Amino acid sequence: MGISDTYTLVFAYPDAPVSDPDDPDDEDVVVVHRTDRLGPGGHALYADETGIVLAEISDQDEVRMVASGGHQDLKASVRARPV
Repeated sequence: MGISDTYTLVFAYPDAPVSDPDDPDDEDVVVVHRTDRLGPGGHALYADETGIVLAEISDQDEVRMVASGGHQDLKASVRARPV
């Protein structure tokens, strides 16, 4: 664990049907890059290329999604994998 400039965020949705955890096609993934901003917890803020997906990632690879606009559903479980 540690700080990386790029992470792949892997999303799991609580209401989604059970799928094969070994099948990478069953995952929703987004690549995010470190920005020069900090999130609400004081950790590095990461964004995808559109700037819509924002995540604060700690030095322990803990992820907190940050809303970038209205009407976003942040209930999904998210894991961060350093790239």
